[in-house]
Amino acid sequence: MTITQLKNKFLENLGDKYPKEENLSFFNLLAEHFLQLNRLQIALEPNKKLNDTEVSEFEGALEKLRVFEPIQYIIGETEFFSLSFKVTPGVLIPRPETEELVQWILDEVSLKQQQDLHILDIGTGSGCIPISLKKHLPKAQISAIDISEEALKVANLNTEKNKVSVHLVHQDILSTQKLSRQFDVIVSNPPYVRELEKAEMQQNVLQYEPETALYVKDENPLLFYNKITKLAQEGLSKNGLLFFEINQYLGEETKTMVEEHDFRAELRKDMFGNFRMLKAQKR
Repeated sequence: MTITQLKNKFLENLGDKYPKEENLSFFNLLAEHFLQLNRLQIALEPNKKLNDTEVSEFEGALEKLRVFEPIQYIIGETEFFSLSFKVTPGVLIPRPETEELVQWILDEVSLKQQQDLHILDIGTGSGCIPISLKKHLPKAQISAIDISEEALKVANLNTEKNKVSVHLVHQDILSTQKLSRQFDVIVSNPPYVRELEKAEMQQNVLQYEPETALYVKDENPLLFYNKITKLAQEGLSKNGLLFFEINQYLGEETKTMVEEHDFRAELRKDMFGNFRMLKAQKR
């Protein structure tokens, strides 16, 4: 089978399960992963013959895509902040909106002396936030915690993959009474999707991404934000900053809660025009 024949078969079998442009993107990602061929090489070698193993790998991936398994889990990696990250079903797939949160942090702390900067990421998952920060703030001391041992294993692999040092700790933030030290920056992208919002979620998220990293009870949607903000009252150094990725429908509620804990808070919209980020500083 040639590349062109495989491509036509692949796109035909995916049909209308995804938008046409996304189907093509899937094919290109899989071609790069399984065949080590980029889009230009595919265009230049349309009649290149593929062996049975290569065809079988594509067919296996196709079946997974047909039942909405995320492409990132199929190939086992994704890109975030121009870095490559290993991802498994035990960690949340990093989103573009979170890249904007990382950039906001970098913009705010770039003038500080890095060697004196201590940063904590709460609920690190794949480690995408602290690793990206460490790449751009190499002298900063960065720690990250997560309740999931599986997530921490993935995060550790990603520190090695990206050649950075991040102090990883297994810890349940909801049971934590006090942080280990004071930090200059605390950042978190905690679970914030309410049960009532599940109907808006895509099938690949609902069926495959870890529930503990996504969902909170409808009656207490700010559970993690409230706890982290309380810890930050003592856990932030003078002029320290608190950053959250937030539920777009609960921006004002989150801002009000943070201000009630004696912080000045600022909301920011993401690239899609939704309030998705919050920065706070102790008064």
